[in-house]
Amino acid sequence: MTTPPSGDREIELLLSQPTPGAIGTAGDLSGDFMVLGVGGKMGTTTAVMLRRALDAAGRKEAAVTGVSRFSRPEARRDLEEWGVRTIACDLADARQVAALPAPANVIFLAGQKFGTDDSPGLTWIQNTFVPALVAQRFRDSRIVVFSTGCVYPFVPVAGPGANESEPVAFLGEYASTCVGRERVFTHYSQQFGTPQLLYRLNYSVELRYGVLVDIALKVWRGEPVDVTMGALNCIWQGDACARAIQGLALAASPPRILNITGPEKLGIRALAEDFGRRFDRVPVLTGQEAAAAWLSDASESIRLFGPPETSVGRMMEMIATHIRRGGRSLGKPTHFESRSGKF
Repeated sequence: MTTPPSGDREIELLLSQPTPGAIGTAGDLSGDFMVLGVGGKMGTTTAVMLRRALDAAGRKEAAVTGVSRFSRPEARRDLEEWGVRTIACDLADARQVAALPAPANVIFLAGQKFGTDDSPGLTWIQNTFVPALVAQRFRDSRIVVFSTGCVYPFVPVAGPGANESEPVAFLGEYASTCVGRERVFTHYSQQFGTPQLLYRLNYSVELRYGVLVDIALKVWRGEPVDVTMGALNCIWQGDACARAIQGLALAASPPRILNITGPEKLGIRALAEDFGRRFDRVPVLTGQEAAAAWLSDASESIRLFGPPETSVGRMMEMIATHIRRGGRSLGKPTHFESRSGKF
């Protein structure tokens, strides 16, 4: 098994390696591409993968543009070096949004999760007002809209998870605004006939961030791992971004809904114990597994795209290696333990 990369640039190149499916979709779709919210943790991977997929498909003339406020200038510099054009824009400013070019293909990743409980007003602006501006500006584009499995209610851990027909819930401020985002995009899709895909993701994992990293770090540091949530789903960030690119070809009006995660239902206790064996440490476990959790049934996306290319075992091995050698963390806990919807 190959050793995972350690530096941020090398990790990004690993994450953004395009899958055959992403290359095929990039080659089949006409027009240019735009990634809104490119400065976020998944935005860069998506934009760079798009650029690499287009190059691999022989479509070097197609442009990939990343849009963000770019509070970190180095993020913009890195994207430009990777061949992604950049535009600085505050998506909450209607005049700035109106001035953006409108390519044929748009992936929308902008939004706010962390800090929701402290700044609910800003969360509603980012997760509902911004989508209204974007949906109107890009009415003639096809759009993949990033959403979350948190729009579902808790479902029985013993079951298959919530599928796309499960009615949404409003568990906390964040989930409520995410339902609002979906409702806003759906409204404008129906008004303008905009083809859209509502991309319900949980949870994306890489070496520096994600639910598996959270659990692994707690085991490594001897901190308690709360098992009350019981179980979770996850998917490698590279696979998640590839599926977002492939989702452009599935956009429809009214919007199509698609759950994106791995096929496995993973017990939190078992994950902690597995990392304990990898680190030769006994995990500290607290709580008792609840009968219900946030779980998604991704069988439809797996039918469409096949299983993710990176297995859970491979993710865990890479994460464990990264932590053992002192690799950097993004320092952004996912709060996967939260059962109140507060983030």
